[in-house]
Amino acid sequence: MLTATAAGTLLGALWFVPSANATQDSPARTEPSVQATTQARVTTTSAETSTDDTRLADTGSFDTTPYVVGGTLFLTLGAGFVVYSVRRERLGF
Repeated sequence: MLTATAAGTLLGALWFVPSANATQDSPARTEPSVQATTQARVTTTSAETSTDDTRLADTGSFDTTPYVVGGTLFLTLGAGFVVYSVRRERLGF
């Protein structure tokens, strides 16, 4: 009953989410727009070649440690509840 209520509430809330339409309100432009683009040039060190080299920015890696720890914790907790439930059922509590 609780699951059906939650599902109905979610579907009811999603009913009011606007949908995206692929149509335009104004006609499409026929002339290309002019935009200035620049590229970042990084000078190389003496250990590398002497020419300039275009590179992407190093943004670092995303720290997933909290998600891995949290996911493992909840997975272990859920498995513990399943084991506890099966044990109670077999012992007749």
